[in-house]
Amino acid sequence: MKDHLTISISSVHGSKHFSFGKSFRHTFKIISYAIIIALVVMAGVIYYLVNEAEFAKIKKNELETRSSSLSRELTALTELKTNLESDLLEREEKMQLVSDRLGDLENLLGMENDATSELESRLDTAAIHSSVRIIMLTQIPSGAPVKNARTSSGYGERIHPVTGIKKFHRGQDFAVNTGTPVYAPADGVIEVTRPSNEGSGNYLRIFHAHGFSSSYSHLSKFAANKGDFVKKGDIIAYSGNSGLSSGPHLHYEVRFIGRALNPKPFLDWDVDNFDSIFKNVRGIGWESLVGTIELRVSHQLQLSSQKAAQSTDTLK
Repeated sequence: MKDHLTISISSVHGSKHFSFGKSFRHTFKIISYAIIIALVVMAGVIYYLVNEAEFAKIKKNELETRSSSLSRELTALTELKTNLESDLLEREEKMQLVSDRLGDLENLLGMENDATSELESRLDTAAIHSSVRIIMLTQIPSGAPVKNARTSSGYGERIHPVTGIKKFHRGQDFAVNTGTPVYAPADGVIEVTRPSNEGSGNYLRIFHAHGFSSSYSHLSKFAANKGDFVKKGDIIAYSGNSGLSSGPHLHYEVRFIGRALNPKPFLDWDVDNFDSIFKNVRGIGWESLVGTIELRVSHQLQLSSQKAAQSTDTLK
């Protein structure tokens, strides 16, 4: 009975004996090993699952934090988008206002209003046209040399009020009191100041740009000297009754390369009727003059744009 295992259990009711063979012991060992292995595997699985649960919890917290951050970023981007849309709308409204005002300026300058052209191109063209007008009205005599004065004698044939001889009158006379300020009708340099009690009396002549000059006779006194540079609107002298004169007045002449011109078109010439001078004053190459000034202005505008761009690049 060496291959049998006998287990005896005693109690008050007596003893009981259990006999197990070798095969049973072998099976019991296998089952025990299997249970131990199963427990070990189960413990490993439980440990793995616990770690995975902790990792998932950490990931969840990270995702929640990221989600909160993304939510804040989305809110900020939405607000930025709203602000940009509002700013864009405001800029579009301003651009439309600029375009409308530019259209008014183009109409004033007598330019063709082409709304399909680029705004920058239209602005450049308008800038050139307006600059040309400003330059010409500043450098060529325009407007009256005395304020609120009545014309006593115009340009052309007349009987001289002192000599009584019929003679061509090469200027325009203004009936003004002695001491009335005389203003420069354009930028220039004082070419002549000649005191005299004969003929034209106290006489002053300004040399302007592009071959034009203006002169003033019968003055009471000078307010500028020969060689002085004067700007349009500067006081250059005061009217009087010097020389061969029948009474206080100003004799005013406009000349082009020494040739006397009718001053009246120049007196009426301003920004509102800019083109009138080209029709009313003949014998001057206005087209060539305007083209030359336009080319110069265009070059200056390009240089200004380049300087502005260079300044912007330097700031960057």
